[in-house]
Amino acid sequence: MALAALTRRRARTALAVLGVAVSAALLLDMVMLAGGMRDSLRNLFLMRGYQLRVTPKGTLPFDTEATIERAGEVVRAIAADPRVDMVSPVLGAPVHVLGPAGPRVTAFALGVDPRVQGDYELARGADIATADRLVANAAFLRETGARVGDTLDVAAGFDPQLRTTSGRRRLVVAGEARFFYTDAARATVALPLATLQAMRGEEGRDRVSLIMARARDTAHVEAVRRDIGRRLPRVTAISTSAAVEQVEQRMSYFRQLAFILGAISLAIGVLLVTTLVTVSVNERVGEIAVLRAIGVSRRHVVEQIVAEGCAMSLVGAALGLALGLVTARYLNAILSDFPGLPSRFEFFVFRPAAVWRSLALLVAGGVLAGVYPAWRASSLPIAATLREEAVG
Repeated sequence: MALAALTRRRARTALAVLGVAVSAALLLDMVMLAGGMRDSLRNLFLMRGYQLRVTPKGTLPFDTEATIERAGEVVRAIAADPRVDMVSPVLGAPVHVLGPAGPRVTAFALGVDPRVQGDYELARGADIATADRLVANAAFLRETGARVGDTLDVAAGFDPQLRTTSGRRRLVVAGEARFFYTDAARATVALPLATLQAMRGEEGRDRVSLIMARARDTAHVEAVRRDIGRRLPRVTAISTSAAVEQVEQRMSYFRQLAFILGAISLAIGVLLVTTLVTVSVNERVGEIAVLRAIGVSRRHVVEQIVAEGCAMSLVGAALGLALGLVTARYLNAILSDFPGLPSRFEFFVFRPAAVWRSLALLVAGGVLAGVYPAWRASSLPIAATLREEAVG
């Protein structure tokens, strides 16, 4: 009977299902956005398994130009801990690719130890096995017009007033790489740490911007972090969970926006289904009164009306979940173009839990949508309703 009631006004039912589908798509996208950023940040920080970031005291990685002095001592002190499996120092600095008239491209350079680096993955070519090699991302190759195997004239410093450079080196593009933590549209290169330090004239100072550490057992991460903070007071050790929380605080407006829009979409879906089921009940008061007169119980009437709301919500939810996955990919592509975001960062992360949560909310909304019209239908006075229908 619920199916018959829904198919009686097919156009209206179809429009209602589409409306629920749009609400369901928005709800799924907002649920994916609310939890997806945290998952994406965690996956990003653990891309190569490094659970700890050691930075200059009181800063986030590359948040300021502060550096860790005498980094070799710090690296050896961290590596001496038997609970630590691997340590990777990183120096970040701008470099300039020179042309006949001066710098033609300015890029962000990472000085790393290629044996333990956790900042990029090689796409093609070779890694930085010797001091005169670098790997670059697609943006760098595009801006410079260089190819794998080309030799470039690179400087660490440039004085625009005197038109002089410092730290010049001839470096060979050994390969193309995809960097995890930098904007894909930003020209980025990686070269051996000692090479970048020498180009900047810092061999004696031995400075780095960041040190990444990987514990042998994830259960020891927090203990290692505390020990680093106690033994090395001039640095700050940040665990992945703490880094995720700090970055997420800066992007909390996305979570707030997701919660507000998700609540609005759910409310719109419930109100839409409630309105249409109520209209359907108002059109069938005589039919419902006849059913009650021939012995159909209130319970069965309530079940029929609630089933109508649930059916519209379920069909609309199925369409909406598929639509939501498509729109999530489109929206993710738009938001990922924000400047400064890591190339591997995603706003919308597909998680089965998000789909089930959205579906559960929509089913609960369908049940809620049928409560008022079901109560109204079951409480109709049988005799008075039949008399009004007969007179009408």
